[in-house]
Amino acid sequence: MTQRVRVAIAGLGFGSEFVPIYQAHPDAELVAVCQRTEATLNEIADRFGVVGRYTDFTAMLDDPDIDAVHINTPIPDHAHQSIAALRAGKHVACTVPMATTLEECRAIVEAARESGKNYMMMETVVYSREFLHVKDLADNGTLGRIQFLRGAHHQEMAGWPGYWEGLPPMYYATHAVSPVLSLAGALADSVVCLGSGRISAELTAKYGSPFAVESALITLRDSPVGAEIARSLFQTAREYVESFTVFGELATFEWEQTQGSGHVLHVGEIPKPVEVRDFAHRLPPEIAPFTTRGVYDAENEHLSFIQGSGHGGSHPHLAHEFVRSIVEDRTPAIDEVTAANWTSVGICAHESAMNGGSRVAIPDYTS
Repeated sequence: MTQRVRVAIAGLGFGSEFVPIYQAHPDAELVAVCQRTEATLNEIADRFGVVGRYTDFTAMLDDPDIDAVHINTPIPDHAHQSIAALRAGKHVACTVPMATTLEECRAIVEAARESGKNYMMMETVVYSREFLHVKDLADNGTLGRIQFLRGAHHQEMAGWPGYWEGLPPMYYATHAVSPVLSLAGALADSVVCLGSGRISAELTAKYGSPFAVESALITLRDSPVGAEIARSLFQTAREYVESFTVFGELATFEWEQTQGSGHVLHVGEIPKPVEVRDFAHRLPPEIAPFTTRGVYDAENEHLSFIQGSGHGGSHPHLAHEFVRSIVEDRTPAIDEVTAANWTSVGICAHESAMNGGSRVAIPDYTS
């Protein structure tokens, strides 16, 4: 492409974080925003000077001046909106998870292939400064051979929008799944999951999931390395944490377990505190400042935003990868196959838990 990628953002809660990033990106132009509530739409569009405004997602897709759509809407809308946008000839970026069923994952993969447009799942953890730091340690040999990986995401969702109530923990597992599979350099092959504890009958009623915590063991495709992930959403006492640990032959990186306690690098048997630097230098200077600042109202900031100035400084990295993949006419880093695999780990893990821990194969989306 020789012109800027013309982007529209759907969903202006978390999605508002990306408005100034696309506005500042040298290869992008933010041409429209979409929000069902007109008052909120106009408030945010006025704040950032966005001319194109839609309260209807389908109407937005009819706009020929839009090249790409970044979806930040509620989880139940991700699949059908992604498919509709791809079929409308738009490139698609979508916040996590990709979908909530295997059928939806397959449909998005097929829609991306049929449209010839890019699909990218905007998973924050694999663009956090912690992940980028550890990826460098893996690539430069500091860790040695990776022997085992562990990911965890514990969060109390009481008081969040109604569609979260009773959601199976593994249905929102990509923050724990993505770093371990990325560092292993492999897709998941199968999963065995244990459901533990119980949530209230009121929470269980919506999705039929009784578990307070789900923990899973993952086998990887064409790899001797195994991985473990754990996830909780309701009625489990724990400070919010997204974390991963990578056990290497020479060194092991361990994410801090409470906010501010510090990350640790175990070199042999000796633990050492490790300082993780920012990675703004890998970005165009116009958007580099957004690794350490965002636009979320401070009164509404959740710890996931506070720690690391917004998901570990990942937001501009994600937008940059999406835009550059379109400009360079290449597959984005987290394409439809990768996104489907990562998302399916959680879906299949919950199926395993509901069936007493039986092994469930992850579908092959590569064919």
